[in-house]
This record gives sequence, structure tokens and C-alpha cells, in this order.
Amino acid sequence: MRTLFLHPPSYEGFDGGAGSRYQARREVRSFWYPTWLAQPAALVPDSRLVDAPPDGLTLEDVRPLACDYELAVLHTSTPSFPYDVRVAEALKAENPRLRIGFVGAHVAVRPEESLAASPAIDFVARNEFDFTIEEVARGHPLGRVLGVSYRDDGVIRHTPDRPTLEDMDALPFVVDVYKRDLTIENYVIGYLLHPYVSLYTGRGCRSKCTFCLWPQTVGGHRYRTRSVGHVVREIALARRYFPQVREFFFDDDTFTDDLPRAEAIARGLGRLGVTWSCNAKANVPPETLEVLKDNGLRLLLVGYESGNQGVLNSVKKGVRLDVARRFTRDARALGIRIHGTFVLGLPGETCETIEETIRFACELEPDTIQVSIAAPYPGTVMYRQALEHGWLDGRELVDGRGVQRSALSYPHLPHTEIFASVETFYRRFYFRPRKIFAIVGEMARDRQVLARRLRDGVEFLRFLAARRVGAASRA
Repeated sequence: MRTLFLHPPSYEGFDGGAGSRYQARREVRSFWYPTWLAQPAALVPDSRLVDAPPDGLTLEDVRPLACDYELAVLHTSTPSFPYDVRVAEALKAENPRLRIGFVGAHVAVRPEESLAASPAIDFVARNEFDFTIEEVARGHPLGRVLGVSYRDDGVIRHTPDRPTLEDMDALPFVVDVYKRDLTIENYVIGYLLHPYVSLYTGRGCRSKCTFCLWPQTVGGHRYRTRSVGHVVREIALARRYFPQVREFFFDDDTFTDDLPRAEAIARGLGRLGVTWSCNAKANVPPETLEVLKDNGLRLLLVGYESGNQGVLNSVKKGVRLDVARRFTRDARALGIRIHGTFVLGLPGETCETIEETIRFACELEPDTIQVSIAAPYPGTVMYRQALEHGWLDGRELVDGRGVQRSALSYPHLPHTEIFASVETFYRRFYFRPRKIFAIVGEMARDRQVLARRLRDGVEFLRFLAARRVGAASRA
């Protein structure tokens, strides 16, 4: 069937693409690649991938596409699901014969509820959906396709789960779809060089973090990987397709879960002469860091989460603070930049542990940070804990403007305190003389960085102002 893969329009600045973990507006406008949609799109001949948010497309822009296709596959998330349903209904109204399927973690864990939300949704694909969608696009009856839930004469039916994909090299390159359908200059991340390209070299994460969405819903806790040669060949192809790209980012949950493989890929990338970055756990040994740095590694995105060991233990982070400190010193000594991510409001959080985390971040001195609010996504252990202990009180994960809310509230720590602490964290980290001087020095050395930082600074201040307005309206 003629197939449209659509990342639907959403809030202005919404960056919750299929490859993103932060499904809300960011402090600074940024967009991840829709890799989870590009993968099945690469399996379906003559398909098209439309990524509405970074392209600035509205519902009125995408509605006419319905008449050109027989099948539309929409990626959704818990925060965006109500909006995505409206997009599906608009497409169905435009072309009643259009078959519409939803994919993503939200529908993987709530298939019946998702189908019940609207008759415009004909089916949802659960868990890994690459070959599921390929079979649907070939015209296979839904009842014979593994891993789908669908409506049959008003009755919701579920086919057996599709076995977990083990041969990751069976997946075609996504950069072919990027070249065909995407404008790579529209994808911007503040801490990555621009333009950049991101993709996955494997799925799954060995860590058991109770709050992390993807391993608990789609990817699993085994790190299933593409072969080293397969990855290096795709990057070589991407270099030919996109000579303007300044950096490649590997969006695996934890690229450093397999250290020998990470080193082998790094050596292959070193021979290509590319600059690259990846997600990493704060426990990579110095000898591995040295290999990665010598072969083009520029930056590590590291989930520190908290500066309190008790909070880390409560969410099964699996990293000790002393190890994280040593890792950070080792990386900085080698000249590896770090984007550190922190989460406020995790189980066990108090006003005192928030203060510890702010001090910890200032001590570590990562180059840039992201501060998020703990988000209890359905399908995670933290969501089940929140239901069991009464930490949820009906608030959505994002407000009507796409700004993240605190959906958790504890007897000793109200949601208003968690929400307010995010701005406090940012201000105390970035508005220090030492950090200001470092940012100004970086801007003075690179005119492109100068332009981006000025833009980012304006957006950051506007974001903080919007948060205050939102908080006041809810007070």
C-alpha cells in the first residue's frame, strides 16, 4: 500500500520525535530525528516520511496528504496522544478509506485504551513495530500480523506478540530515508554541532532504571546491537549523502553498555575521520574513554539524574556518586565534553536532596545540562509505584503549551516545589561567574557558536518566563 509515515503536528517547539526521550517543549528549541519511523519507512518501498514539528507543518498542511495514501502510520506519545488523535480524525475525514495505525510506547502499553479513543485509529502496533508495519503495508490481513491490536466489527482483538528482533543487521539503513524525505538542517540540538545526524546502533539497555520509558516498553533490557561493520558502513554512506554534517550522534540508550564494541566502532569511525558523540553511563573506564576520544569522540550525553545516592538507589540507577565523579574527571582530562542530564522529583526526593543535586552538578561542571521533572510514563515501574502510593493526582505530563509539569506530588514534597526547583537549578548552574566566563570564551572562539548561543540564550529566558506564567495560572 502507498504508505505515509507521519510524526504529527503538535505544540510549537515540541521535540518529541520518535527518537526523543523528552516529549515536551525544551528550554531551547531543538529537534531529534524521527528514527523510529524512518526504520520501517526504509522497509516499505515508495513510502514517505513527514516530520511535521521541525518542518513547521500544521494540521492544515498535512491534512491534504491523506488523499495520496492508503496507509498512514503515526508515531505518538503519552503527552501528545490527544493531539495525535485529532490529527488522525482529520486525515480520516479527508480520506475515509485511509487505514491509520499508531505506533510508539504509549500504544504499546495501552493498546485497548488507545483504540477506544477514536474510531479513526484502525490498529496499533505494539512493541518493536518495524516488520509489523512492513507486513501491514504489504496488505497482510491484520489478524495474521504479529504484534498488532485492531478493531474487528466493534471488537478489539490482539494478535500474539512479535518475537524480539535479534538480527539487528536485518534493518536497512535509515540515512537513505533521511536523504529522501528530511531536511537535516531543521534538526538542531544545542549541545551538538550543527548540522548533525543521529541514528541507532542497537536497541535495549542493560540498566534497570525505574523511570526510563524505552527499555521498559519497547527496547527491553538486553542490548541488541548491529555489527560493527554495519554501523561503520552506514556512517560512511551518510558522509557521502551529507557532506555538510559536522557531527554524528548515536542515540542508543547506553552506547557504552558494550565497551569492546564501542571501542571497535570508534576505531572504524576514526578511520573515516568523523566527529561523533553518544549516550553514556557515568562509569566508562579511562582506558575506553581514551580510545573513544582518539577516534573522534567529541561529547558524551550522561544521565547523572541525582546527586543523592539514596535517590539513585531508589530508582535502580546502578551508578555510585564516587564513580560518576571519577568518570567525569577522566573525561574532562581527555577533553571530552559532557552534556549532563538531571531529574528532579524522583521517588525519595526531598528539598534537601534537590539541593544536593544542584551542588553536585556545579561540582561536576559539565559543559551543558538538562533538568527534567520526573515523568511517570505508563508502562514503567515508577508509574506503578505512583499509582500504588497515591503520588498521582490527575495532572497531565505537559500543560496546554507543551511545557512539562510535575505529575508527581509527595506528602513531604508538593508538585509546586518540584516544578519551581527546575528554574532554581538552571539559574544556579548557568548564572555563576565561572560558567558565564566559559560560555563567553566559547562564543569568542567560534562565530557559529556565538550566533547559536545568543539565540539559545533568548529562547532560554523566554522559556523560564513561560514556566512562571504557567505556574502562576495554575496557582
